[in-house]
Amino acid sequence: MSTLYVVATPIGNLGDVSNRQLEMLSACQLILAEDTRHTIKLLNRFNIKTKMISYHKFNEKERAGEIIERMTKEQMDVALVSDAGTPCISDPGFEIVKAARKNGIHVTGIPGCSAVITALSISGMDTSSFVFKGFFPRETKEKETLIEQMTQGSETLYVFYESPKRIVKTAEYLSMKCPWATACFCSDLTKLHEKTITGNVRDVYMALKDDPESELGEYTLIIDISGQPKEESAVEQLSYEAMLVDTMIKSDCTMKDAIAILNKKHSDLSKNDLYKASLNLKNLQ
Repeated sequence: MSTLYVVATPIGNLGDVSNRQLEMLSACQLILAEDTRHTIKLLNRFNIKTKMISYHKFNEKERAGEIIERMTKEQMDVALVSDAGTPCISDPGFEIVKAARKNGIHVTGIPGCSAVITALSISGMDTSSFVFKGFFPRETKEKETLIEQMTQGSETLYVFYESPKRIVKTAEYLSMKCPWATACFCSDLTKLHEKTITGNVRDVYMALKDDPESELGEYTLIIDISGQPKEESAVEQLSYEAMLVDTMIKSDCTMKDAIAILNKKHSDLSKNDLYKASLNLKNLQ
């Protein structure tokens, strides 16, 4: 029976490769690589001679069918790898995994590095629950929608990938839209020049802006928005006296009626405070 192996590979340091990963890459009859020019470095380092073909986001739908047909006919095992980390996590792969399962082909994962998990582990943040959103959006409308979801949703910890060419602008955008947030920006994880910047998102932005080498290395961003200041509602911003006067004018009613209207409309208002406010207004007459 054929098996599709989803094989994680190092995210920067080849020393992180596991014996099991190397065994699977050697034992399979074919390796599907996101970029063969990148993966060949790993194969050459460990003298792996397995045949390799490209499998990336521009050909995965077309190629998935071809590979599944070969696996079914030839009963061969295939390894799927991305340039770095775990395939299918913001990388090509889910099309062939879906097709393999649909056609009764066994699929198994060979675990290893993931930039998301590595960054979370060194962030110093509460990672009991988080949302991974892939690459931070480029388009303004998509970014605005994302920020709205982040600030109005129940989750508070978000993880993104970002290109080094866009990292400063993205940090600036985040510092303007959620200046209270805490951030952890990681680049070149597991490599010699690994860099992690943590703190208030505005401070992180300034650090990146002033760093001449900020546009080096792919970034993993962790944003904690749990410190979002609560916006006072219109009711909270008004004094009880002001609410009573406003209600009497708008509803053309008596003080007593205004109290009843406010109690019915805003169940969280203190009845005692409303009564005291009505007395204060009467004393002004």
